Parts: sequence; C-alpha cells; structure tokens
Amino acid sequence: MLSKLDPVTHSDEKIVGHSAALRSVLEQVAIIAKADSVTLIQGETGTGKEVIARAIHEQSYRSRGPFVTLNCAAIPGALLESELFGHERGAFTGAVTQTKGRFQQADGGTLFLDEIGDLPLELQPKLLRALQEQEFERLGSAHTIRVDVRVVAATNQDLAQLVSARQFRADLYYRLNVIPIYLPPLRERTEDIPELAEHFVRKYATRLGKPMESVPEEVLEFLKYHDWPGNIRELQNFIERAVVMSQTSVLRPPLAELKQMRRKTPAESDTRTFAEAERDHILAVLNQTGWLIGGRGGAAAALGLPRTTLVYKMKRLGIETRKAYKRPQLLSPLPVARREMAAAMAGAL
Repeated sequence: MLSKLDPVTHSDEKIVGHSAALRSVLEQVAIIAKADSVTLIQGETGTGKEVIARAIHEQSYRSRGPFVTLNCAAIPGALLESELFGHERGAFTGAVTQTKGRFQQADGGTLFLDEIGDLPLELQPKLLRALQEQEFERLGSAHTIRVDVRVVAATNQDLAQLVSARQFRADLYYRLNVIPIYLPPLRERTEDIPELAEHFVRKYATRLGKPMESVPEEVLEFLKYHDWPGNIRELQNFIERAVVMSQTSVLRPPLAELKQMRRKTPAESDTRTFAEAERDHILAVLNQTGWLIGGRGGAAAALGLPRTTLVYKMKRLGIETRKAYKRPQLLSPLPVARREMAAAMAGAL
C-alpha cells in the first residue's frame, strides 16, 4: 500500500520530503519570509523554484495579497516590457485597451520572476528602478505608478558569470541577490525520492481514476539510483507515464525506459558542466520523441517546459533542429512480470 505522507503544505502546493538538505531550505524560507527583501532562488531546472517562491509568499505578511508569476524566458523580448509594466491604449499596434502589467497586478503581494537570467539587457534598467523605487511607467504613458511589491526571482544560470560576460547588469544582479537561496538538485537529496514518487503516484492515480495501491520496493530503490538531471520535474513526468501505462493496481514503469536509465559515475558527474548535462538530457529526450519539439507527445511536454523555452535552450546550447525521425512505437500496455522488471533493473544498474 502507498504509505501516508506528511508533506509540508503551502496553499495548494506540497513540498514533499524530510531530507536534511530540504529541511535546511525550509528553515531558510521561514526566516526569509518575514524579511520582505528581494530574494534570488538559484537551482537547476526542475528543482521546484516556484514552489519555494510560493512558500515564501504564503509565510509572509503578504499571504493575503496576490502571488503573480512571470517566466522571463517564455515571452518574446518585444512583449516582455508590456507584460511587466503594462501599456496604454494605442501604445503599439494591437494595443486596443489599457492593460495592467504584472508589477501592478502584484501590488500588495509577491511577484515571482522566473528565468530572470533571460531578461533582455535593454529591459534591465527599468526593472532595477522598479525594484529600488517601487515605481514605473506603463508603455505609452508618462504617468508614474507606485506599487508595494515583494520580488522573488529565480534562475538556473550563473548570474555572476553572465555579469562577467556582460550579458547581465552588475547593479541589477546585486539588487536581486540581497537574500540568495540555493535549491539542491534531486541527486543531493535521494532519500526524498521514494516519498516524492509515492506522492506523484497518488496525484496521477487520483486524476486518472486508477485504483493504484502500491509501488514495488524494487522500483523505489531503482529510482534512487538514477541521476535525474531534470530533477523533480523529470521524476514527476516519469511517474505520470508509469501510472498511465500501468494496467493493474501496482505501478509498472515501462521496461524500455528503465533499461535506458542509469546513474552516472562520480567521474562523469564531476567532469561534466551543468550546461553539458542539460544539453545531454535535452538530446536524450529529443531522440526519444523523434525530435518532435512541441505538441502533446513532444520533448517540451516531456521536459515540463513551454515550447518557446525549449527552443531557446536548444539555441543557447547549440542543438540544431532537424526533421523528425520515425516516432518510436508505444510499448504494449500488458502488465510487466516482476521477474522481467527485476532483470531489467539489474542490467541497468
């Protein structure tokens, strides 16, 4: 039977796990939430940065105010200024009404700026002013609007390195980095993987109306031995696929995928940069989807990313698009025998 979890709950989000690494983060959150200072959350893709940002909001005195989010990498640069600060009617072609930006929408609450490292250079001075002065002008207007907003930003990039490369303003970096939080990758909190896996099994079994009752112990043990370069998001997507494919009340992950999963050796992990690991992971998912990027069965959906974000990452990492290969056939939905699964996992390990 699925064990009962005791997750830390913030609104409709759940932070699952009891590892020392996670508890350390939550202790910081409890302190930081009361400070009302600009906070920068740093961590690899898929580590749950938005969940932590929401936890900060929920534990702050702004919890009754709005929690507004904006992914800076998901919106074209030409539209990003309007998304942040709003625009007046007629400010540009297609601006038929006056529109509030995310800063004004978040007045009295918290604004979460995800992928802040992708903010265009030309927009950074205006964001810096909004952070320092809590005021801005809409596009097409000279009227100054004052707000009361706490900003929590997040990035999976090394902003200090971007500053050195003159791709990010130093003054904005120092203003964002008032209170930094580092989120450990899943490989540094492997003891949380069984709880996370059971949490996601319960979530998707309920959503799909499946009577999922148990996760085999050998499956939980095997999950702990995978690198999870996509972190919690990758684990979540894997469990969702497994729940969909399972035809009984026992979770049965696809054998073919289990065979492909293996844990990197320490030498490999130490010598690869984060960009190399991210590039390899994206390539692996692209190969699995026949280089289909968008759509329900595309790589963007498998990685838990917007299509525009994946395309941007591919360009940044030097991954050239190509014509889609023949899509791999779906595995048979027949139940997998325990001994076959055990043999596959033994071979992968």
